[in-house]
Amino acid sequence: MHRNRRFRRTARCLAAFILPALLAPLAAQQEPKKLSAKEERRRLNQLRKELRGPFKRWLDEDVKYIITGEERKAFIQMSTDDERENFIEQFWLRRDPTPDSMENEYKEEHYRRIAYTNERYASGIPGWRTDRGRIYIAYGPPDEIESHPSGGQYQRPYDEGGGFTSTYPFEIWRYRWIEGIGSDILLEFVDPTMTGEYRLTMDPSEKDALLFVPGAGLTLSEQMGLTTKADRFRRTDGTRMGTPIGGAQSIRYNQFERLQLYANIFKPPAVKFKDLEAIINSTIEYNTLPFDVDIHFVRVTNSAVLTGITVMLKNKDLVFKEEDGLHKAVANIFGRLTTMTRRVHTTFEDTVSVQTTAERLQQEGDRASIYNKSEPLAPGMYRLELVVKDLVGETMGTYRTAVRVPEYDDEALAASSLILADKIERVPVRSLGAGQFVIGSSKVRPRLNDEFKRNEKMGIYMQVYNFGQNEETQKPQGQITYRIARLDNPDEFLLDFSEDVNAIRGASVRQVVIEKLLPLSSLEPGEYRLNLQVNDGIKNESLNPTATFKVL
Repeated sequence: MHRNRRFRRTARCLAAFILPALLAPLAAQQEPKKLSAKEERRRLNQLRKELRGPFKRWLDEDVKYIITGEERKAFIQMSTDDERENFIEQFWLRRDPTPDSMENEYKEEHYRRIAYTNERYASGIPGWRTDRGRIYIAYGPPDEIESHPSGGQYQRPYDEGGGFTSTYPFEIWRYRWIEGIGSDILLEFVDPTMTGEYRLTMDPSEKDALLFVPGAGLTLSEQMGLTTKADRFRRTDGTRMGTPIGGAQSIRYNQFERLQLYANIFKPPAVKFKDLEAIINSTIEYNTLPFDVDIHFVRVTNSAVLTGITVMLKNKDLVFKEEDGLHKAVANIFGRLTTMTRRVHTTFEDTVSVQTTAERLQQEGDRASIYNKSEPLAPGMYRLELVVKDLVGETMGTYRTAVRVPEYDDEALAASSLILADKIERVPVRSLGAGQFVIGSSKVRPRLNDEFKRNEKMGIYMQVYNFGQNEETQKPQGQITYRIARLDNPDEFLLDFSEDVNAIRGASVRQVVIEKLLPLSSLEPGEYRLNLQVNDGIKNESLNPTATFKVL
């Protein structure tokens, strides 16, 4: 009996020690262990050691000003190099304005900006670390720069008190528009140490070199005795500006406006999609309303190219609504042109409407509605986004593409886009250069689907630039050859004729305008190729633009 009691006591003791040891792993699996503050710091230090090298440089230098807080946090928490490399790839994809192309224009432009700032703004520290470098990398070159690299005598704006003073070197950058921040943004950089390191300032009086010199650099109100220089140091808005006569200042100088601006300007630029995988999974396209788009280019000046954007809707895809005995269809068009860094260049919106009677409704459905927007653009890369919505049928279509505006050389033989048109006609003098489809003195309406009936005439429009000049006649010298052949028999020309450039009305060395209306009655239904051979007899240069079309 005593032996039994001793056995039970021994069993209880063993259970008290053994069971907790056996159950501990199970409890650990059910409830994850919470790290202490010390252990969490140790884990973060370990992650920082892993991030040394190219990953750390990428995070702390390459994308320091454009990576968002959420992205930075996600990157730091990754545990393998494969995860980090995949993250970096997705990071650039999210910002790629043309994800379907091989090039990532955003990434290329970003590293170009870093190189530019290091070359331009370095002052004892790398240019990308300076305030000017930070703004340039994040938002690109300003639209205007007011530069005072040596300081010296300066007349203050009225809002800063007016009057003359002497300044340290400073610059004022103006951005017409920054997405997510606003329009007409002014940023002021001052170099009070005269070392070339400009710093962004919230106080316009920081550039005043005579601020602490009694009786010097007085504002207009101080010269008139309405205020004293000491009043500047009693301001409570964080500046030491002078008070304008009358006391009214622009809202731009309001302390809360300035604080909001500087809070926004130091945020990473807005990203198109918030989700890290949105560029792959969440790109939404609306294709319930089909439409065709054509883009052509015509030189205006060496620095401006007329970019024509034409949209064609088939009337049979629109829904007509009867009102007061008439059938009407209405579609809204919204377009936006941006630079590759997503700075908005221009937006446009318009309405296309079709109105017909019940008797002509079927006939109207076989036609198309065409809209045109022409915009002068500087040579370079842009992104075009279009949205078309049928207001009656509530269907919608979207279109996105990269637009490469060509740069025309001053000397080499060059040409505009070759446009196949269903209408080419002269416009009244009062309408020159204005209105839809107007190019110079002509109205040129493109045929977007390149399909023509045999009883129609096909228009050919093209401009040729920089012909060589005959020294005797002071005129261009060359020929233009027109050839048409079937696609399935390219060696047999059904149309083949040439003309001298001097026989073309208004031809000059600078520009020759080709305008032709070719009858198609002699062509059998099928697919054809139009080939233009432009030869310059002075410079021995040539061009060979082509286009394909169908005859129905």
